[in-house]
Amino acid sequence: MLAAELISNSIPPLRTSDTVQKSMERMTEFKISHLPIVNESQFLGLLAEDELIEVKEMGTPIGDLSLTLLNPFVYDDAHIYDVIRLFNLLNLSVVPVLDYKKNYIGLISINTILSYTADIFAVKEPGGIIVLEISNRNNSLAHMAQIVEADNAQILSSYVQSFPDSTKLEVTLKINKTELSGIISSFERYNYQVQAVFNSTKTDDGTEDRFNSFMNYLNI
Repeated sequence: MLAAELISNSIPPLRTSDTVQKSMERMTEFKISHLPIVNESQFLGLLAEDELIEVKEMGTPIGDLSLTLLNPFVYDDAHIYDVIRLFNLLNLSVVPVLDYKKNYIGLISINTILSYTADIFAVKEPGGIIVLEISNRNNSLAHMAQIVEADNAQILSSYVQSFPDSTKLEVTLKINKTELSGIISSFERYNYQVQAVFNSTKTDDGTEDRFNSFMNYLNI
């Protein structure tokens, strides 16, 4: 997935002639805290809501203000992972998209990223979740898939998290069934450490909080 495929055409950019009031109203309307300023097709920078809060004259054009504009953007052929990294790195609500002539094409909103992330992690699909702790030497998704498929199930999505100064990895598997006891037993038989299980028939042991922490780590 490339940046150009995620552009939202429903959120227009600002112009330097737009007033402070119009800028704030547009941010409120689309529930975002940043908007690009664009004259013709020239991207001038990204305006943050915090820059406008202290302005007393709401009718002042934003072009007349002394602003500290951000200048983050991605090119239209940037990979979605680079877009997500920029959202996270600068805590943005939108990311402008430019072509290689530095012409403004559009923007990607945080809501679009949320929807896309839900798709790639199969959040909308019914099923269960197993979190495994493994050594980085044993990171074989093919072997994990064989264990899952032996129980007439499939892995819908997977996520690997590493930790500083550790050879351990945490692998999260989304599986297309909620009865996971057989799969769990198979993983344990192959000496996988099962860290957490969700949407299974096991009694809740408080691991839901760990899952919520995991989702917060992804910033979604």
